[in-house]
Amino acid sequence: MKIGTIGAGNIGGTLGRAWAATGHQVVFGVRDPRGPKVQELVTATGGKARAASPAEAAAHGEVVLLATPWAAARAALGGAGDLTGKILVDATNPLQPDLSGLALGHTTSAGEEVARWAPGAKVVKAFNTIGAQHIANPRFGTQSASMLICGDDLAAKKTVLLLAESLGFDPVDAGPLRQARLLEPLAMLWISLAYAYGHGPDIAFKLLRR
Repeated sequence: MKIGTIGAGNIGGTLGRAWAATGHQVVFGVRDPRGPKVQELVTATGGKARAASPAEAAAHGEVVLLATPWAAARAALGGAGDLTGKILVDATNPLQPDLSGLALGHTTSAGEEVARWAPGAKVVKAFNTIGAQHIANPRFGTQSASMLICGDDLAAKKTVLLLAESLGFDPVDAGPLRQARLLEPLAMLWISLAYAYGHGPDIAFKLLRR
């Protein structure tokens, strides 16, 4: 599958590298494709990925990953070009700059705002409820971390569920895109447990079934 990322930091870089390792054609979309950090990332894929502008990466991708800081998300989408018909995976969290809480919620979500900014795209919320360091290896002992995923387009959501499963996650269909109003506070809970309340970052959420 052709995957383009908008952003190549902790989340975008880790996901892109992991997907490239499983055989997907990945293009990292960044402002400076020749920059040392993204070139180091490309090298880490063994040449299985390349770097380009955000617009080129978005044009390449059947699936486009949005993985920028929230403050930069709208501008990044504006520079990505027409995303009509593409699966747009929103991995952002609308965090306050000091990480003290969310900048929006209750009546909307980052996922829903992304859908409004990218009309015609099939927006799926995913990969926002776990630390980036666990994305390439979501195994915790004998169990896999759950990845809660929501979106309104069923076929697009199925594609993202399969992409999560291919990385080793236990993928969970969490419902329509408005469920991002619940998944984003869950991400804030992960951050607070990991960094404010002594649990450390080696934690993940798991949906148990009987």
